[in-house]
Amino acid sequence: MEILAVFPPLFAFLLAGLFGKQIGAAGAQFVTCAAVILSAFCSVVLFFDVVFDQDPRTVVLAGWIASGDFSVNWALRVDQLTAVMLCVINIVSSCVHVYSIGYMSHDPCKGRFMAYLSLFTFAMLMLVTADNLLQLFFGWEGVGLASYLLIGFWNHKNSANAAAVKAFVVNRVGDFGLALGVMATFFVFGTVEFEAIFDKAPELATHTFNFLGYELHSITVITLLLFIGACGKSAQLGLHTWLPDAMEGPTPVSALIHAATMVTAGVFLMARFSPVLEYAPLTLQVICIVGGLTAFVAATIGLTQFDIKRVIAYSTMSQLGYMFFAIGVSAYGAAIFHLMTHAFFKALLFLGAGSVIHAMSDEQDMRKMGGIYKMIPFTYGLMWIGSLALAGIPLFAGYYSKDIILESAFADHTWFGNFAFWLGIAAALMTAFYSWRLILMTFHGKPRADEKVMAHVHESPAVMLSPLVVLATGALFAGAVFYEPFVAGDHHEPELVAHEVELEREVEAPTYEGGHEESVWNRHAFWGESLKVLHENDTVQAAHHVPEWVKLLPLFMGLGGIFLAYVIYMWREGVAQKLAAGLKPLYNLSFNKWYFDELYQKVFVESAWGLGRFFSVSGDRKIIDRYGPDGVASASAGIAGLLQRFQSGYMYQYAFVMIIAVIGLMSWFVFRTGM
Repeated sequence: MEILAVFPPLFAFLLAGLFGKQIGAAGAQFVTCAAVILSAFCSVVLFFDVVFDQDPRTVVLAGWIASGDFSVNWALRVDQLTAVMLCVINIVSSCVHVYSIGYMSHDPCKGRFMAYLSLFTFAMLMLVTADNLLQLFFGWEGVGLASYLLIGFWNHKNSANAAAVKAFVVNRVGDFGLALGVMATFFVFGTVEFEAIFDKAPELATHTFNFLGYELHSITVITLLLFIGACGKSAQLGLHTWLPDAMEGPTPVSALIHAATMVTAGVFLMARFSPVLEYAPLTLQVICIVGGLTAFVAATIGLTQFDIKRVIAYSTMSQLGYMFFAIGVSAYGAAIFHLMTHAFFKALLFLGAGSVIHAMSDEQDMRKMGGIYKMIPFTYGLMWIGSLALAGIPLFAGYYSKDIILESAFADHTWFGNFAFWLGIAAALMTAFYSWRLILMTFHGKPRADEKVMAHVHESPAVMLSPLVVLATGALFAGAVFYEPFVAGDHHEPELVAHEVELEREVEAPTYEGGHEESVWNRHAFWGESLKVLHENDTVQAAHHVPEWVKLLPLFMGLGGIFLAYVIYMWREGVAQKLAAGLKPLYNLSFNKWYFDELYQKVFVESAWGLGRFFSVSGDRKIIDRYGPDGVASASAGIAGLLQRFQSGYMYQYAFVMIIAVIGLMSWFVFRTGM
C-alpha cells in the first residue's frame, strides 16, 4: 500500500514524458490522472491504517549509499504526520490534474504539462516519506526542479522565464542553509537517520562546538540552518519574493505548488524535527517572530494588489506565517492542522480564480472585472466558500485551524508568543478585508471589462468544476471533522525523560551551562511519536483554557474585515481612491510590496552585475585575455611578421642568411669548446 501511495506518479511521469507522442495528449492526461487518483485512494486507506489502527511503520525499499561505516537506506517512513501529508498532497494533486484537462485544453503541450505535474507530485511524496535527511534533500531538490519547470512552462513569455529563474535562485539561497544543516546534523549526531537523531537529541541538548573561536550550541545552529531552508521553500519574510512572481505559471501550478504542497514543505520539515526543536528555544523564538512578521507583512501587501492570483498568493504567504509561528510556540499539531485545512480552501480559491480567468478570456486584473456573479454562479458560490474558510468564519475549516493557532500563541505566555498573537489578530482583520475586496471587485458592481470580453463570459466546464466541489467539501468540513483528533484529543501519560519538570516555560534562551533542565514529553493520542513536545511547552493543550475574549477576537476581526470591505467597495463609491490618496505613503508601501524587490535589485542584483562586469572587463579582458590567449597570439603574430621579412624570394639573400648562420654556429662551437 505504501508503494502504491507514492510511486504511481513517477511511472506516470516517465510514461507521459518519454512516450507522450505515442500515447498523445489524451493518453498522457488519462495516465497521469489515473496514477495520482490511485495514489490518493491508497493514501486514504493508509491514513486509516496508520492513524486509527495505530500502525506506523518504516518500509525499507533498498540500500542506497554505503561508504565505509556510513550507510543510508531508501525507505518510506509512514507515521501519522506522513499519513496526513500523503492525503493532502495526493487529494489536492488529483483535483489539480483533473482540473488541468479543462484549463489547459487549448495548450499545444498538454502532455508535457501533465508529466511535469506528476513529477512534482512524486518529488513531494518523496520528501514527506523520507526516513533520513539525504532522502528528504533529494525530494526537496526534486520539488525545486519541478517547480522551475512548471512556473516557466509558458516559456514563450519572458515574464514566465524570469519568474522561474527567480524562484530557482531564491530557493537555492534557502537550500544552501538546508545543506549546511544536513552537514551539521551529521557532524553532531553522527547520522542522518531521523530515528537516531531524535533519540539522541535529549543526550546532546547541551552539546556545543567551537567555530572560529566561538562556542556555539549545536542543536540551535542545526535548527537555525534547517529553518533557513524552510524559509526558502515556504516563502517566509526575506526569502518570499519568488512566490508572487511564480503566478506567471498556469493557474493549476499556482494551486498545486503555491497553495497546498511545495510551500508547506518548510512547515513539514520543522514539524518533523519537533523532537530536536524542543531543545532549541532560541530557534523557536526566531521561528515565531519571523512567522508573525510574515503573516502581518503579507496581509498588508494583499490589501492593495489588483492581480487576482497575486492577492491569493500573498494570502498564502500570510497563512504560512501563521503555521510558522505556531511551530515557534511548539503548537506543532495546530500548524499541521492549519496546513491541511489551508490546502483545501486555498487550492479552491486558486482554481476558482482560474475559472474566473477562463471565463474572462484570460484577464487577471480585478479592475477589469465586475458584474459577473450571475454569469458564473457556480464559480461564484465556490469562491464564497473558500473566502469564508480563509476569513475564519464559524463552521468553515479555517475557523477551527486558524483560531487554535492564535489561542496557542496567547497561551504560550511569552513576549514572542504575544507578539505573534497580536500580529496574527491584525492579519486576520486584513485577510477578511482583502478576501471580500477580491469577491466584490471580481463579481459585483458594474462590469468594467469591454463588451467583447463580457459577451464571452461563461461558466467553466464540468471537468474544471468537479474538482472544485471536492476541495469545497474539504473547506467546509475538514476543520470540524479533524479538530477533535488533531488538536483537542486526549493526551497520553507523559513519558519520563528525566526527573524534574519545569512548570513555566522560559522566556529567555538558556545558556546551556551546567547541564540541561530535565523534563518530560507529552504524548498526543492522534500524533503518537510523529510529533513531540515537552510537557512545559504544550501550548495546544493550554490553548483550550485561554480567556473567552481570546477565542472571540479573531471572529470579530473577520466579521469586521468583511463589513469594512462592503462599506468601501459597495456602499461608499470612491472611498477606496480617497483612502489611497490620503494614506499615500502607506498605500505606496503596500502596493510596492514593501520595496523588497527594489531593495534586492539594488543590494544583490546590481551589485552582482557590477562585480561581474568588473571581472569581465578588468579581470578577463584586460588581464587574462591580454596576457593569456590574446597576448600569446599577438606575440606569435609579431614573430611571424619578423620572420616574414626574410622571405623575399632572392637567392643571394637566402645565401647571405645561411652564411651568417654558419658563422654564428661555428663561433658558438669555438667559444663553447674553448678551442
